[in-house]
Amino acid sequence: MDIPNKATRINLFNFTTPQMRAFHMSWFAFFLCFFAWFGIAPLMKVVREEMLLTKEQIGWCIIGSVAITVIARLFIGWLCDHIGPRLAYTWLLVLGAIPVMGIGFAHDYTTFLIFRIAIGAIGASFVITQYHTSVMFAPNCVGTANATTAGWGNLGGGVTQIIMPLIFTMFIGIFGFSESLGWRASMFLAGLVCALTGVAYFFLTQDTPDGNFKDLRAAGKLPQKEEKKGMFLSACKDHRVWALFVIYGACFGIELTINNVAALYFLDYFDYFKNMDTTKAIKMAGLFASMFGLMNIFARTLGGAFGDRFGKKWGLSGRVKWLFIAIFCEGIALMVFSRMDVLAMALPTLIVFSLFVQMSEGATYSVVPFINKKALGPVSGIVGAGGNAGAVAAGFLFKTQAINWPTALFILGAIVTSCAFLTFLVRFNEETEEEARLATESAITLKTGEKELAASMGN
Repeated sequence: MDIPNKATRINLFNFTTPQMRAFHMSWFAFFLCFFAWFGIAPLMKVVREEMLLTKEQIGWCIIGSVAITVIARLFIGWLCDHIGPRLAYTWLLVLGAIPVMGIGFAHDYTTFLIFRIAIGAIGASFVITQYHTSVMFAPNCVGTANATTAGWGNLGGGVTQIIMPLIFTMFIGIFGFSESLGWRASMFLAGLVCALTGVAYFFLTQDTPDGNFKDLRAAGKLPQKEEKKGMFLSACKDHRVWALFVIYGACFGIELTINNVAALYFLDYFDYFKNMDTTKAIKMAGLFASMFGLMNIFARTLGGAFGDRFGKKWGLSGRVKWLFIAIFCEGIALMVFSRMDVLAMALPTLIVFSLFVQMSEGATYSVVPFINKKALGPVSGIVGAGGNAGAVAAGFLFKTQAINWPTALFILGAIVTSCAFLTFLVRFNEETEEEARLATESAITLKTGEKELAASMGN
């Protein structure tokens, strides 16, 4: 799908253009979805004690939290093509808020698991974020735009590790709630904010630089829905899409897994927390776990920016080479982290590991927009679903009694390192390379012209 008038640069402090409004609203919406998605993770110690959950049951909760997102992401890419990212995000946020608030009414393992699974649907928000920025930004900066919006959204996974324990403590200390009522009220608040953001998304954004899908189709400026049929099948037939599906599972799938287990991992495997009372231990473990997610503030952007730079110098194959480097280093770093049993050594290693995880994600989605422009929604959806499929597969390592969690992390590191070699399957023909090169040069020329015009007007 060729969209005219894409932005050639990211002007962070400009909220007036439709491109930058979409940029800011998409990352903020994804941030809140991520926050609510993993809001219960730092509070699982309280939930575990209240509902007497076993290791296997916690494992199923980890798997359940990411399982439905695989299906949701496949569907949401198709939905974006049909009704546009604006309406898709609005409905996802409003409807997705229901199970986030509803988990506060869970009374046993079964009902808790059902709500935990349902909450995972809001993870499809990632696909809409990437779709919306892909149709708003030109080839010279689309990798950076995709990586930044996704990275700042993923930041919610780190912030929630800090904020949710504080909200939980507030409900207990200020309002006098019990621990049982405290974690329930915390999740209800997170869901309410998601719903309100869905309403804001409807009024503050539009689908493309020139308007909404419905209006553009009526004016004959955009293909009709019937013309989009077959695009999903076209994406499914491309082996590169499935290579990226697995690769994204090896980076984003790992991030989801770490977001789910990090707080409990610190509490259960490091002596530092042994003699702390429950409330303080939860806050400290959440603080340390947040270091992983907080790297998103710049690391994923860095991955996309490197992708754009490699692409500018070596073409689309350069973007893929950078992806190999990032994924390979991620796997090595994860194996090293899994061997750390002293907190002072574990935390720096976690930060290095997180850096390569986020950069790998940014590198992946600096490649995705060039796979099949006519099937951007399906390609984004399938690759995005790969992240959750990877998290589901990883989750099974954490539910078995035969493997402890450090060993599970080491195995995952070895798998990630191996997945890096799948990048060799992602190739582009000369025609696609030339098309991308011309589009990038055109965008750079336009950007230079805009700067010169702005400078002349200033004089």
